Amino acid sequence: MVSGVVIHTKVAQKAQTEILTDGALAFLAALHRTFESTRQNLLVARDVAQRKYDSGAPLDFAPETAHIRAEPSWHCAAPGPGLEDRRVEITGPTDRKMVINALNSGAKTFMADLEDSSAPTFTNMIVGQVNLRDAIKREIDFESGGKQYKLTENPCVLLVRPRGWHLDEPRLTVDNTPISGSLFDFALYFYHNAHELVKRGSGPYFYLPKMEHYLEARLWNDVFLFSQSYIGMAHNTIRATVLIETLPAAFQMEEILFELRNHSSGLNCGRWDYIFSAIKKRRADRGAVLPDRKDVTMTVPFMDAYVRLLIQTCHRRKVAAIGGMSAQIPVKNDPKANEIAMEKVRADKYREVTNGHDGTWIAHPLINEIARKIFDENMLGPNQYHVRREDVRVAAADLLSTSFPGKITEEGVRANVAVCLGYTTAWIGGNGCIPMNYLMEDAATAEIARVQLWQWVHYASRMDTGEPITTDYVDRVITEQAPTIKKLVSGIKESDLRITTSYLKSQIRQQWPSEFLTSDLMPYLSMADGVEEKWQRSAL
Repeated sequence: MVSGVVIHTKVAQKAQTEILTDGALAFLAALHRTFESTRQNLLVARDVAQRKYDSGAPLDFAPETAHIRAEPSWHCAAPGPGLEDRRVEITGPTDRKMVINALNSGAKTFMADLEDSSAPTFTNMIVGQVNLRDAIKREIDFESGGKQYKLTENPCVLLVRPRGWHLDEPRLTVDNTPISGSLFDFALYFYHNAHELVKRGSGPYFYLPKMEHYLEARLWNDVFLFSQSYIGMAHNTIRATVLIETLPAAFQMEEILFELRNHSSGLNCGRWDYIFSAIKKRRADRGAVLPDRKDVTMTVPFMDAYVRLLIQTCHRRKVAAIGGMSAQIPVKNDPKANEIAMEKVRADKYREVTNGHDGTWIAHPLINEIARKIFDENMLGPNQYHVRREDVRVAAADLLSTSFPGKITEEGVRANVAVCLGYTTAWIGGNGCIPMNYLMEDAATAEIARVQLWQWVHYASRMDTGEPITTDYVDRVITEQAPTIKKLVSGIKESDLRITTSYLKSQIRQQWPSEFLTSDLMPYLSMADGVEEKWQRSAL
């Protein structure tokens, strides 16, 4: 055991023994003791900034970093081995079957997700690390239901997304304090696999989520420098792609790249979390009320401005600008409906590649062929770093422009209730990624649903019928929808549905929406392997 480190639960003994080794725990403790105070200060700074926005302070480009934005000569690191061409990236959680199928999908890269598409039970987090390690060593073959699963000769390049800075990992404490979920996920993957990845001609590659300030990127860069030194690896071996999925980060893209420049591999349009953040950060602004989620497309003014600025910023600094996720998934047994859905995917990917993106995200292996064909036809080289988009001029007002056609409808209210109840119920049951009505839903889309319901109630918005959206009205919809959720989402428990129904009803009554539903519902997460955990099942 490592002094000061306590593990408060158990998973399968073999997995826990192989991943939570004394060496790995010592590394976790070193990271925690070095960086936890900085993390906490940055989280406090988020709260301070939110209070300023609530009081009317405008979001804008930071004057103190104007010199970074104005200086044309600095550039980010060259792509790491295997990251020169990222035209299609598949994403998904880290269960064993998913890892094999994703790596075999034909996409250029696989973003293995320990964040929004994973419910962070301790089993999921630890066994996910086992699966990633085994995949890197080409030892992941297994049999399930009489079917053999094994890697092909040339699996795609692996990237890993740890949890965001805001999340704790309460099942492991250092000096009586929960460790950061970000550091827990990053450290275990890096410690066990970094040297092996380099030996195999790749490297430790990451996606970094939910940042709101360039100082949060500086913290990641400091973690990278410390970690590379700790294991005796050359500095600047790590590569990290930052998801621009918060409204404040859209005003600091240059600064975020600058902080990570020697470890950077670009930025990604995290579209669904970005919409969630746009509502949450402007929660005190009546003029920022958005219509139904289906009307908040990538072509509405504030989303289009964000995309154009991201591409221009990345190519100015010679790194990848990766597009976002289309929510559509294949529709089985209905060719007409499937063609309509896939046509939406084609249009989305064509918009991305012609705008200048260097790659895009997909959530299902069957969509790889569609996305790949569009990028192959319209991106002749490995990337489009040469597409500088000097025509782009994005002002702060453009990133905040919410004036566009759209309605709030009863269908939109009901869809938000269904997604929020369905996803959160699956999540506390241990499943972080679910198909609903032929759309792939994860924490980001559930967050949009939650905060939209809050926003509509808070500002007494009216539907297109003229009927006001009140707490009583949404309560009725929740009560009506709840019994149908078990038909839409398989494997959920009635007891978990009662928890999430109560949670959603409480959320629409808050003065302000909670920061993250994942933080709120962590105490209700399924217990790992039936082991009672003292931190669980506290009252909401």
